[in-house]
Amino acid sequence: MSEKRRPVYMIGVAAELCGVHPQTLRQYERLGLVIPARVGAKNRLYSMDDIERVRRIQRLTQELGVNLAGVEIILRLLDDMDTMRTEFEDQFNEFVRDVEVRIQAHMASSNAPVRPDHTLFPIPKVRAVRKPDF
Repeated sequence: MSEKRRPVYMIGVAAELCGVHPQTLRQYERLGLVIPARVGAKNRLYSMDDIERVRRIQRLTQELGVNLAGVEIILRLLDDMDTMRTEFEDQFNEFVRDVEVRIQAHMASSNAPVRPDHTLFPIPKVRAVRKPDF
């Protein structure tokens, strides 16, 4: 688990880091906007990812005037985009590995004059980059 995803902050500390009241965090949890980890039945632990998500919610509501229903839709779309980005990167990397294996097999069984110390086809290192938050 990455450092950003590890739940370490109690609700009071998380609220202070976000600049909100703890009741606001509870409301966001009731609405499903933030899902903190639970320790026991009562204690919530927030990760740095959760803190950043709450800050994003605050920006959307306070600076851009989006209501909480709109925030829910925006966050769901952003989460879906992150999932698609990850899936794309995984599929692309799998494609690159497959192409490299095929090229190596072709070079090994071919009489083509290809230098073995050079790649036959340069494959770019592609990574979908996330745009800065609003």
